[in-house]
Amino acid sequence: TAIVVVLIALSIVTLFLSLVKIEDVTLPPTVKYGMVFDAGSSHTSLFVYEWDSDKENDTGVVSQTLSCDVQGQGISSYANDPPKAGDSLRECMDKALKVIPAAKQKDVPAYLGATAGMRLLREQNSSAADQVLAEVVKTMQEYPVAFKGAQILTGKEEGAYGWITINYLLDSFTKYSPKAHMWVHPEAAKIFGALDLGGASTQISFMPEGSVMNRNETSKFMLYGYDYNIYAHSYLCYGQNEMLKRLAKELIVVRGELGGERHAGSLKLVCLHGRGNETNQSENYLGVGNVTLEGRGNASECLAAIKKLFNFSACGQRQDCTFDGIYQPPVNGQFIAFSAFYYNFKFLNLTKGQSLAAVRKAIEHFCTRSWEDVRSPCYPNENPERLPKYCANANYILTLLLDAYKFNETSWNNIFFQMKVGSADVGWVLGYMLNLTNMIPAEALAQVKGHVPSLWAAAIAFLVFILALGLAALLL
Repeated sequence: TAIVVVLIALSIVTLFLSLVKIEDVTLPPTVKYGMVFDAGSSHTSLFVYEWDSDKENDTGVVSQTLSCDVQGQGISSYANDPPKAGDSLRECMDKALKVIPAAKQKDVPAYLGATAGMRLLREQNSSAADQVLAEVVKTMQEYPVAFKGAQILTGKEEGAYGWITINYLLDSFTKYSPKAHMWVHPEAAKIFGALDLGGASTQISFMPEGSVMNRNETSKFMLYGYDYNIYAHSYLCYGQNEMLKRLAKELIVVRGELGGERHAGSLKLVCLHGRGNETNQSENYLGVGNVTLEGRGNASECLAAIKKLFNFSACGQRQDCTFDGIYQPPVNGQFIAFSAFYYNFKFLNLTKGQSLAAVRKAIEHFCTRSWEDVRSPCYPNENPERLPKYCANANYILTLLLDAYKFNETSWNNIFFQMKVGSADVGWVLGYMLNLTNMIPAEALAQVKGHVPSLWAAAIAFLVFILALGLAALLL
């Protein structure tokens, strides 16, 4: 009888300990994933991102998990064989699925955004562009992800998403406060502008000091609970690859006198492909045989030839105009120049904040070097197809930034050439993913009942003691 009384008493104590101090405990947020293919004019890359499901002011705090370069050229190059466009994505998709837990794959939103290469193809052959996208969709639908579609981004979207990426990575929108243990909006946040140079187009986007007069050039976003209105414009056919094509045509067909003499099937050009010889297919230019383009390495004449590609006279004396009469408010604040802006200046060792005078001097020095000197072991790791083009590309960048966008000796120091912030790539893709997370519903954090650890341990100890005492009573 005494043992029964003790067992009952201990049971009551155990029950009491298991019920008191019960608290609601919030479980950590689950991790969500998303993937975006950047289908550029010259190549395609896949980026995988992750963010916590609860989000911050309706926008995900996103980090880059994986980047994968697709083998081959951009999907627009498969216009004559569209199935290869879809097949080219498979290797990177297989890599992506290895880093995403199998249980989450069916809920992963996947997108493909095509840029200027496909914009050009759509203008030239819309049915071929549609077939390429259809093959991409067909391939993506074979994978266990929530494929949301393939689309051709407008130039303004490409520029605006690049602006989002830069300011997100530089903590302009939201920043984690270790003191408050939460994400906060930075006080007096420094908003950066974005300068993007691709193969087929170039983009500029920034927050002007005043309002944007032309509403067609305005992009509006709500990110982390705040509204942003920015100026964004894209120039199709003003990417570096398209520029080189137009420059060659101008020098050969229209302004041969600037390029020098044409003789015996060859043409000496002031800057095309820098110093050296390169054979180009004639049908793009002269309609006869092959033409050998021999660089002369004249930096000043090269710069003059490149300026002829722009119609600056259409702006008159207006300061809110770039070229061809296109409106742009005066540049404002600091800018990050990425993609081909960065790659060209990185090759020339001009990404360390050099003054404009130093940049001009370095470009002129490189352009006037002999081809034999440039081809020497000075650049053993450089792609030989790119090496002859740096002179023209660098002069083009100067013309675009100074004459078109109207940076000057002072504001030049506000341009920073870089391609990464931390471990994340700078480009339009992360901005695209961040904007899309606004459309992905946040998940409420799961809650469970929890005990204070010391009381829970005491309850378990009493329970073990009761079982042992009960077993002893039965044996006796």
